[in-house]
Amino acid sequence: MSHRFTIGVEEEFQIVDPASGELRSHVSELMEASSPGLGEQVKREMHQSIIEIGTKICADVHELDADMRRTRGELVRAAESRGLQVAAAGTHPFSSWIDQVISPGERYQNIVEEMGQLARSLLIFGMHVHVAVPDRTTMIDLMNMARYFLPHLLALSTSSPFWMGRDTGLKSFRTTVFRRFPRTGIPDHLNSWNQYEDYVELLVRLHCIDNAKKIWWDVRPHPTFGTLEFRIFDVVTRVDEGIAIAALTQAIVVKLHRLYTRNMGFRMYHRALIEENKWRAARWGIEGKLIDFGKQAEVPMSVLIEELFEFVDDVLDELGSRAALEPTREIFRHGTSAERQLRVYKETGDLQAVVRHIVAETREGVSVPTSSAAGAPQSS
Repeated sequence: MSHRFTIGVEEEFQIVDPASGELRSHVSELMEASSPGLGEQVKREMHQSIIEIGTKICADVHELDADMRRTRGELVRAAESRGLQVAAAGTHPFSSWIDQVISPGERYQNIVEEMGQLARSLLIFGMHVHVAVPDRTTMIDLMNMARYFLPHLLALSTSSPFWMGRDTGLKSFRTTVFRRFPRTGIPDHLNSWNQYEDYVELLVRLHCIDNAKKIWWDVRPHPTFGTLEFRIFDVVTRVDEGIAIAALTQAIVVKLHRLYTRNMGFRMYHRALIEENKWRAARWGIEGKLIDFGKQAEVPMSVLIEELFEFVDDVLDELGSRAALEPTREIFRHGTSAERQLRVYKETGDLQAVVRHIVAETREGVSVPTSSAAGAPQSS
């Protein structure tokens, strides 16, 4: 490939009390306990019970694999050193947003003033995947094409079936919570980078936003990184599944770019149609059916994912990511995090047991350092 489709991932984690399973507003303690090696890879979010980590810019999925396991491991160690735990799921099973403390700072205060209770209730946890693309013109064309696959990717990542102590009936309730915010969801088809810039400049001029970071589409041009940023995911509980979904996202971008450079178009669908599939993905996850708009038929996700694997197959070896995608097949055998959480709840009737399950799966497969200062990493 003449262009290096580098990749990076950001993940938002719950800070959990080991005894009660409740969220705890202790982000400052975790940041203090984090190793210097994480540096700016660890960040606070609006709620003090949320902590974000991000990988470095990774040349390929192999680097991403190592960095995601390392950063998660560092976070686990930092939490455990302060008598806390971290959990990766799109919503907390029972903690209330009403009880959470907002982080200090002008940025967060401005968001609360602008959005009111919407901002305070945004107690959700996502994963963002960044894929570098060659230039701005290509960025918009690839974004237009990639929109079609967003519901497929959401279905694989679903990890938020509970909200404030209730089984919501959805596999990604996080999706419906975030939908309340403005400038979210599937973006419209854009004709050019200039059209996108005109849109941003209009909103800034009319005091709707102060910068492009407040456009929170499910996929967007990142305002500063030069990446196509996929934001539709629930944070993925198991690290190997998170790596696999990120690798699949990168493969989709690379395959679409290959078609683009060969003047082979990908059929564009109206935003409203893609939103129908997004709703289905949020409601039923991998156990449901999406609409194949070309065939005008409902198709099970298990069939669609095989078609998606076939679609990207010719770029996997070049990317070196074929093996990394294997956990996505395991998802169809054992369920996404949402299905696994629901099974635990059905077996125990105990949402605290669900939290313990999420914490254990979050820790599984990561490289936890033996101490804060030194020692060889150990896989848990």
